[in-house]
Amino acid sequence: MQVKTPDGKRRAVLGQLSDMDLRLLQVFKSVVDCGGMSAAELELNIGTSTVSRHVKDLETRLGLLLCRRGRAGFALTEEGKRVYDETLRLLASVDGFRNSIDDIHSRMGGQLAVAVFDKTASNPQARIGEAIAAFTELAPEVSLQLHVAPINAVERGVIDGTYQVGIIPTHRNSPSLRYASLFGETMLLYCGARHPLFGADHGALTWHSLRAYHFAGLGYHSPNMELSHHAKLPRKATGFDQEAIATLIVSGRYLGFLPDHYAEAFERRGQLQAVQPAQFRYHCEFVSLVRRSPQPSRVAQAFHECLVRAHANTI
Repeated sequence: MQVKTPDGKRRAVLGQLSDMDLRLLQVFKSVVDCGGMSAAELELNIGTSTVSRHVKDLETRLGLLLCRRGRAGFALTEEGKRVYDETLRLLASVDGFRNSIDDIHSRMGGQLAVAVFDKTASNPQARIGEAIAAFTELAPEVSLQLHVAPINAVERGVIDGTYQVGIIPTHRNSPSLRYASLFGETMLLYCGARHPLFGADHGALTWHSLRAYHFAGLGYHSPNMELSHHAKLPRKATGFDQEAIATLIVSGRYLGFLPDHYAEAFERRGQLQAVQPAQFRYHCEFVSLVRRSPQPSRVAQAFHECLVRAHANTI
């Protein structure tokens, strides 16, 4: 249905949402997440022409141009960005409603979205795999979705309901979230094989003298950012996950901090070297987090408790 606005333009009036509307929004979300129609067809298991038609149907339903597609590639319009953000909220609310109904029936089903900060699988102190095994035995009907995301994206996702449980290094507390300690991680300073400090004598280095070298750090609030600011290390490159930081260090142009367990493989290949590890290091404590309100679903609480039990006495 369309109506005329005071300026004479026509706009859509969105009535009640139907199952088809939710389906169209899910298709739209997949297209955005995959970066285009063609890339989304594998995830959705439908042809590109059908994906395109669904997006067009959604645009007609909303009376908005959501994206531009053509030789220049796929790109969201400003309206499309807003609709995408609202779609994430809506679909998270639908999942939350479904989980609440399962709670009422005292059963654990549906989906559980868990987000983890990257490069935790190689940490010998991490017992996330054990927690997953215990949870799947406890709730075999739950479909588990495991995401890897930056710290700020995990926090934001748990707060808005995109994720039900998060696992991140602790760096600040939000009153909207509830935390539980899990495991630790040691971060060391590294240089690449082509860096002036590689193979050199590091005995005279101090935090002050490190300022003579370019530093690569994470681009969001984190223990990494806090330390680099406190030590006044000159950030000349920014990465948004540990893989990016490792790539920048391997270039030989930057110093940067990495988890020692993750950097170990690079060291064995002669690509990285820890710089005076007894001094240039810091410790991270990883926590699980769920939101305080609305109260986590029974499924999310169960997974959270599996994480805590699996990591008992690891800190």
